[in-house]
Amino acid sequence: MPYLELTVEERQAGRTVLSLLRGELGLSSTLVKRLKRTDRGLLLNGAPVHTDARPRPGDRLTADLSAAERPAGVEPVELALDILFEDEHLLLLNKSAPLAVIPSSLAPGEPTLAGGVVRYLGPGASFHPVNRLDRGTTGLMAVAKTGYMHDRLRRQLHGGGFQRTYLAVCAGRPDPPAGTVDLPIGRAPGSAVKRQICPGGQAARTRYRTLRCNGDLTLEALWPQTGRTHQIRVHMAAMGCPLAGDWLYGTEDRALIPRPALHACRLTLCHPATGALLDVTAPLPADMKRLLEC
Repeated sequence: MPYLELTVEERQAGRTVLSLLRGELGLSSTLVKRLKRTDRGLLLNGAPVHTDARPRPGDRLTADLSAAERPAGVEPVELALDILFEDEHLLLLNKSAPLAVIPSSLAPGEPTLAGGVVRYLGPGASFHPVNRLDRGTTGLMAVAKTGYMHDRLRRQLHGGGFQRTYLAVCAGRPDPPAGTVDLPIGRAPGSAVKRQICPGGQAARTRYRTLRCNGDLTLEALWPQTGRTHQIRVHMAAMGCPLAGDWLYGTEDRALIPRPALHACRLTLCHPATGALLDVTAPLPADMKRLLEC
């Protein structure tokens, strides 16, 4: 059961439960309101407590994070999950392709990662993806088990503490072989999906380095500094090196690879609840390996 606990220190005595929940444990006002509506979401020394109470030194304040959760509203599906890390707060998964993260009205009834996670976590489970991958992208995703953990990790994601490394197989050789693409990205006119480089778009930065070559194909390591839709695909195409198999920004060749050759291979983050540094890797999938061996 995911929960947070605080033993009140002398310097914290006299403050309200609300102040301690917000200031010391980092709970949002929305989460506090949800916990207040439950019978045992907030406890002081094992008994329910109001948020205006003022604990004494040595008192133990507990917040049951699961008490504030709401069902995801996603149909559970039987799905083999490749779990690389799990504790009471967090899942780190190696997503396969083609697999959508969330349900889409364009493909009703299609199995999704959300449905697989909800089935795995059990009745009433929520689904809180921290980072998302396109259906054709494989690799590491972080899924929080509670809204609290999701909020804390999203702050890391936008603040630089959530580091992602990708591998891509590109058609062509970037020149220079290492550098940074700093080009704004916006929606392409007339398309609900496609993006393009445009002066008025959102700022987007991607660092890259060429690792190896196989004829006209190159293996690139990439580190997105921002999180724009299709950012890596658009930036590599702008360099004249679209991802192999990228039907939207390059040339589709299903005999070569039936998806854009992109893989989230490494995820580094600081666990918000424990403070531990998590550094997890996922091996290059077989279809991308074949591109470099042929």
